[in-house]
Parts: sequence; C-alpha cells; structure tokens
Amino acid sequence: MALPLIAIFGPTAVGKTAVAIAVAEALRARGENPVAIGVDALQVYDGIPLVTAQPSPAERERLEHRLVGFLPVHQTWSVAEHTALAHAEIDAAIDAGRTPIVVGGTGLYLRAALTELSLAPPPPAGVREALLERASDPDGLAALHAELAELDPAAARQVRPTDTTRVLRAHELLAVGRSYAEVAEGDELWTTATRVPTILVGLTMQRDALRGRAAKRMAAMIEAGAIDEVQAADAAGASATARAAVGFAELLAGDIPTAITRTRQLAKRQETWMRRLGGVQLLDVTERAPAEVGAEILALRATASHTPAP
Repeated sequence: MALPLIAIFGPTAVGKTAVAIAVAEALRARGENPVAIGVDALQVYDGIPLVTAQPSPAERERLEHRLVGFLPVHQTWSVAEHTALAHAEIDAAIDAGRTPIVVGGTGLYLRAALTELSLAPPPPAGVREALLERASDPDGLAALHAELAELDPAAARQVRPTDTTRVLRAHELLAVGRSYAEVAEGDELWTTATRVPTILVGLTMQRDALRGRAAKRMAAMIEAGAIDEVQAADAAGASATARAAVGFAELLAGDIPTAITRTRQLAKRQETWMRRLGGVQLLDVTERAPAEVGAEILALRATASHTPAP
C-alpha cells in the first residue's frame, strides 16, 4: 500500500462516521476503494444499533463498514477476539487493493487493531461472566474494587472504583496471573509501532458543543426507538458485555437523564484515551463540515507519505 492507512478516533457524538464517509468520498474521487473497519467494543452487536450509535443503513450505503453489527446480542466479546478479526480485515483489504479506514471510539480496540500488542490471554471460561454478574449488583462494583485493593494494591490505586471496565479487567488479569498495573505500564499497551504505515487522527470538539451534540443524539435515539430496542435485547438474553453499552441499563429503566450523563462521562474518558495515544494528530472539528475535516486528513496523509522513516 503506497499511502498510509487512515485511523480515526474520537469521543462519542464528535462525528467520526460523518468524517470517515467524507474521507471515503474524497478517496473515491482519487481512484481509491475505501472500506471502514470498526474498532468499537459495542458496535459489534446486532440488535442494538441505536444505543451503540452504529452507522445507519444510509451511511453504510455510502461507505461499507466491517466489524459492525455482526455479533448476536447474547454473546460476550473481548479485545483479543476483536483484534484477530480486525487484523484479518485490514490485511484482506490491503491485499485486495482497498484503502482501510479504521474508525471507532474504543481506545484499546483501536490500538490493538493497529499494532501487535502483547495482550494477556482471556480469563478462564466463566470468569468474565461471573465478574459482570457481580458488578451488576448495587454494591458489586465497590466490593470488587475492595477485593482488588487486597489482591493487587498497585492496580487498585490506578483504577477508579467507579470504572467498571478497568475494575473487571484488573480481576480478569489476576485470573491469568497478571497485574493490571504491570500491563498498563508496559510498552505493549502504548507502542507507536503500527503493523502498517498509519496516519492516526483524533477528532476533538469544544466541550459545550460536544455536550450539546451528545444530548441531541440521545434524544434522537429515543425518538427512533432506543427504549424498545434495549427492551427487545433484554428479552433476547443480552450478554453482560452487550449490556455494558452506555445507556442500555438506564434506558431499560426509563432513566433518560442518567443515560445522558453517562454518555457525557464516556466522552470525557474517550478524550483522555485519545491524548494518550502515541502519534495521534488532533483535529478540532468544532463547527467544521465533515468534507473540510476529511480534506485535512488526506492532506496529513499525503504529507506523511513523503516523510522519510526515522
């Protein structure tokens, strides 16, 4: 592949899909054949497209998206499983002469898709499910963090008691003899060495504008039937990992204000992740059209293709 692969990351509601489509349309005008490859931990699920903000059918008509909406809602999922598929999709696209656009909002999934991370093996069968069930109890997460403080004090100091994903990840690592602190500080989670040449772009937006977009998105989801969607997924036996989608539990309970709050909290965590990604080039997209942002991304890509490797 003569030009670098394009990767687009950013917080929820910032407009990643619209920018990816704009990039794809510009690429087609140059004779390239783009395909989007998703790196989102929840958009993999079939049956919950609204609550996970998957590209709409109309958007997928404009740009093919892989690794989106393919997994039955009752199945669990992990970064290791996703990484294997993402590597295969990227390699297949390149072999077919296509231009991959890696896009999503789950930082670890993005890094794993772009690099060769030394991921810890998955926990023994049943461990993840048991942890998720415990965390779903009112005081379960606090109890799990208290146990973590006893079993791995360094990890407990790094992980907030309210951070479900990291508390559970720390316990999963303990189940395979690893420490969260050891892994988080290791080079394998923060390597900048990508599998293929890559231009990594992080989309940012002024805080008030992003908060407004997040609230509007939630309102649009509800109007489109997100509450019916989560009720149907619940009835279908949605897995604990599917239920981790921001807004799932809140919409199931009819608690819309908390769903909006959790969406804003997610955006803040994603912004923190974005600033820790090695080699990321940040673009402020506030009040900018997707086509304008897409053109800037392609300009960065062209510049990168002419920059000698260190």
